[in-house]
Amino acid sequence: MSGSPADGLPAPRRYWVLAGLWIGMAMSVLDSAIVNIALPPMARDLMVSSASTTWIVTAYQIAIVMTLLPVAALGERCGYHRVYLGGLILFTLMSAGCAFASRLDVLTACRFAQGLGAAAMMGVNGAQMRFVWPKALLGRGIGYNALVIAGAAAAGPGLAGVILSFGNWPWLFLVNIPLGLIVLLLVIGFAPDIAPVTRLFDWQSALLNAIMFGALFLTASDVVHGGLSFWSVGQGLLGIMVGMLLVRRVRSVARPLIPLDLMGLGRLRRAYGASICAFAAQMCALVSLPFLMMHHLNVSAATVGLLILPFPVGLGLISPIAGGLAERNWSGLMSALGLCLMAAALMAMASLLSSRPPLAALVLAMALCGIGFGLFQAPNNRVMLVTAPLDRAGAAAGMLSLCRLLGQTAGALMAALVLRFMESEAVVALYMAACIALGAACQARRR
Repeated sequence: MSGSPADGLPAPRRYWVLAGLWIGMAMSVLDSAIVNIALPPMARDLMVSSASTTWIVTAYQIAIVMTLLPVAALGERCGYHRVYLGGLILFTLMSAGCAFASRLDVLTACRFAQGLGAAAMMGVNGAQMRFVWPKALLGRGIGYNALVIAGAAAAGPGLAGVILSFGNWPWLFLVNIPLGLIVLLLVIGFAPDIAPVTRLFDWQSALLNAIMFGALFLTASDVVHGGLSFWSVGQGLLGIMVGMLLVRRVRSVARPLIPLDLMGLGRLRRAYGASICAFAAQMCALVSLPFLMMHHLNVSAATVGLLILPFPVGLGLISPIAGGLAERNWSGLMSALGLCLMAAALMAMASLLSSRPPLAALVLAMALCGIGFGLFQAPNNRVMLVTAPLDRAGAAAGMLSLCRLLGQTAGALMAALVLRFMESEAVVALYMAACIALGAACQARRR
């Protein structure tokens, strides 16, 4: 449906669009986590080693990181609606390809292409939110968006377990097909088709961006998993050199792929820094906690899942409230206090785990972590979307998703390093996460 709304969409059209966008976002987030639990049966059915199956996860992640900013810029050039539809169709088709793949190389290639589709959906999702929600309600809408992302991330392992209890691993991908068709009908029928805001697209910057992030991502993964070699060092140097070329190029471009124009705004720069640090703290804690709980409490994986569940529940409950308060002048203070609460809860858990505490205490600490993170996320996301000029909504949305992915990747790598080199003292990861959260609080307060 065409039409560029001046200030959001009227109800009930708005709700039909949001239903489609949120289902699509949930699908793309779920597929980042839902496959992990199925790697052992995949290795068995494809007759490959367990280590080789990690490429099924890595291919999806690297495709998103490599192309998130380019597809956001493409949304400004071709229209956010068209880019989203293209990503949705690719994601759905490649889900079918993954389900019917009979070899690891085919499955990995389909996962990479599926990641490209997910990047297109993520890269313009925030920009579409600016045209769907009335400006006065945008903060609340961003809070609901955070709820969808948190809920999908938390539901991933449990949903995978349910699906695998009724069928084999291809069903993890087949469920995307009917959902993708529903989203397609909703978005085609109700979403606004916003006209492109520019005729420019810097293909050279897009290529350099993909090479830079791909090389650096693979190098970091090799280092963490003990595979450092001359090849890895070469990849790292390639990523750095290409990154330098990219920065040099975008400085002379009117609409830079890496949005230096947005980074030049102090408020946005601090919001980006706070987002990266906060998500790094979140992921560092969530990756290390299952190992810590199993070691110190001697509980099953299912129990660990229940103990971690209060984090997304707390985040989900507080996010709409925090979103509704995001327009207030003191929202920066609210964000900072939320991260301080998260840091305090993480330090409390680190102390508790050493003394075999009652599980109720850990449940409370996890819930406080989620509440603290929720108080930060929705107001900070609103700053990242609204502060940017409307004709740079695509770049702003791309940066919002990129900050989340960069923070989560950094946090997971930090947790992996601690678990590898300090396994007996892995509780250090929680103290690290708390310190990073406090650093994010400083950035959020100054925003």
